[in-house]
Amino acid sequence: MEIKLLGEPNFDSPINYSVDENVRVPEHIVRTLEQPAREGLLFELAGPRKKLFFDPEHTRAGIVTCGGLCPGLNDVIRSLFLELHHAYGVKEVLGFQEGYKGLDPMKGREPIVLTTSLVDDIHKEGGTILSTSRGPVDMSLAVDNLIKRGINILFTVGGDGTQRGGNALFQEAQKRGYPISVVGIPKTIDNDVAYVSRTFGYLTAVEEAMKVLERAHTEAHSVENGISLVKLMGRNAGFIAAGATVASQEVNFTLVPEVPFKLDGPKGFLEALKARVLDRAHALIVVAEGAGQELLEQDEVVRDASGNIKTGDIGLFLRQKIESYFNEQQIPMVMRYIDPGYLIRSSPANAEDSVLCDLYARHAVHAAMAGKTGVVIGYLHNQFVHVPVELLTSNKKAMKPDSFVWRAVLSTTGQAERFE
Repeated sequence: MEIKLLGEPNFDSPINYSVDENVRVPEHIVRTLEQPAREGLLFELAGPRKKLFFDPEHTRAGIVTCGGLCPGLNDVIRSLFLELHHAYGVKEVLGFQEGYKGLDPMKGREPIVLTTSLVDDIHKEGGTILSTSRGPVDMSLAVDNLIKRGINILFTVGGDGTQRGGNALFQEAQKRGYPISVVGIPKTIDNDVAYVSRTFGYLTAVEEAMKVLERAHTEAHSVENGISLVKLMGRNAGFIAAGATVASQEVNFTLVPEVPFKLDGPKGFLEALKARVLDRAHALIVVAEGAGQELLEQDEVVRDASGNIKTGDIGLFLRQKIESYFNEQQIPMVMRYIDPGYLIRSSPANAEDSVLCDLYARHAVHAAMAGKTGVVIGYLHNQFVHVPVELLTSNKKAMKPDSFVWRAVLSTTGQAERFE
């Protein structure tokens, strides 16, 4: 669990407060009075250090954003720059464009030199001013480019694949004896990162999804036997679907990857939906994109450019199954299908996420200036911590079916615990 250091920190920090290097945050904090604390991992507390590895006046930093969009990316870019510029006095910060592609001088565009005027209002916009892409980069060429440009620090903002790539960049630079600090900021709208209580953008996604559900409920409620089916993001975890369900209080069925379900049979989903429609003449269904994958017939595993398994379209599949079932049952209905995924993830961050983005970014800067590397900023028990990248990328967080979150969904919707 020890975090990699580039070397002995010898420069005094310009920040007049610091965190004790010996403070640790435990993985588990809940225990009974009769038992000792549960064994688990101890994470290094994030924050500014008394001594720095890099001399701020001679430090050049880079930022790269990778993968799909997420509310708050521009907030992170802005806060990274402002902390480097104002708090530490770093002279130049480059924004590499188009994700890792931008680290390859043969493929990427010239990086942007960030300035206070350039980042002034970017937090008010969705997306990323640096643009993004998926896919790997030739590590040798990327490190050549970083060395040529004199980059001492690289901040990688992205998911699992991005952080694995950042670690590979550090390893390649280390082989060459070039000291570069690579610090990751976890980015996923799905909130499924291990050792991270909440990723930035998640609450914005829940808020925007809730607005969609309110309108979908209106559509279903305004016609006889109206059914609205809304597909939300959540490849491996149903946190957005669950959060939006509880926030809206209008959903009747929520389907997530963590809880398999059957369509047919007396206790299946379609029978439950029929009963709801016959009783109340409308229904609102939320399905996470990764739910029900076992129901889809897929000939082979398909992966995107980042190596993630592409999910089958459960939304369109469910729509077809629901329409066929009601036709067979000779029950008239009006179907509304809504997929707002790209609209939600391109939204600007709300106030809560903006604050979280700022804190992630500033803690990343503190870690990098101290010479820590191969590390991702985590968030546990309301504390920011340093997580070795290998540990973070080897685990996935999912919603437990016996958790308070899922219990709240069941209470809100009134649906059965399982459709069997």
